[in-house]
Amino acid sequence: MVLTGRGHNGRIMSKVKAKKHLGQHFLTDRNIAGKIVDSLIEKTDVVLEIGPGMGVLTGFLYEKFGDNLHLTEIDAESVKYLYEHFPNLSKNISESDFLKEDLNKRFTRPFSIIGNFPYNISSQIFFKVLDHRNEIPQVVCMIQKEVAERIATGPGSKAYGILSVLLQAFYDIEYLFTVNENVFTPPPKVKSAVIRLIRNDREALSCNEKLFFRVVKATFLHRRKTIRNTIKIIPHNFEAIAGHELMGKRPEQLSVEQFEELTLLIQNNPPT
Repeated sequence: MVLTGRGHNGRIMSKVKAKKHLGQHFLTDRNIAGKIVDSLIEKTDVVLEIGPGMGVLTGFLYEKFGDNLHLTEIDAESVKYLYEHFPNLSKNISESDFLKEDLNKRFTRPFSIIGNFPYNISSQIFFKVLDHRNEIPQVVCMIQKEVAERIATGPGSKAYGILSVLLQAFYDIEYLFTVNENVFTPPPKVKSAVIRLIRNDREALSCNEKLFFRVVKATFLHRRKTIRNTIKIIPHNFEAIAGHELMGKRPEQLSVEQFEELTLLIQNNPPT
């Protein structure tokens, strides 16, 4: 398991085997790796890289953040490689599943997140970020292009959905650039994209947060139906709010603020 050198166009050539069940696609283009790392605005001096794999981002990150860089990697083979090639970070390498990791125990101050997220768990990673939004002021990540567009788009788009609303409630999101399939080993079947999330000024929602999440998820389950039909599964006084202008809209038409308004309507009009 060694780094075998660099090919043309600055591409890293390696013999580490990507594991399909982990959704691994190793980025091999150093130019793109540098561009991703440069997208990380220094909101914090502590950074967590999720799924470093062969460390193509790690080298650039270490130059910027030194011992304040932390790594979480679930693949034992990749962890061994990281220990061998980044010995100065040995105390900061965690062989674990990010989704199960206790971030409050690991970090005592705010930290930014960066990584080439596995496509199959990217949504779960974002939900965990939301759970720790007050400790995570920034996320820069490479994900499936379709998911990136969905997260970054606003109301009125067919791509607008659950993750769009929930993440935009607490983060300003910017679609940075598209990444082609041929810079990965093995190449994925779809294009990728890099996005940046910056924590916004919204400290809390104006409504019950759990109910807000429930309302957003319920309405998008049947996104072609109007709000009055999609919220029937949530107990409320239907007649009290049936005439409200939001009832005739579809979920993809509602902004974060309108979802807050809708949640308050349900919250303030419980079933009789």
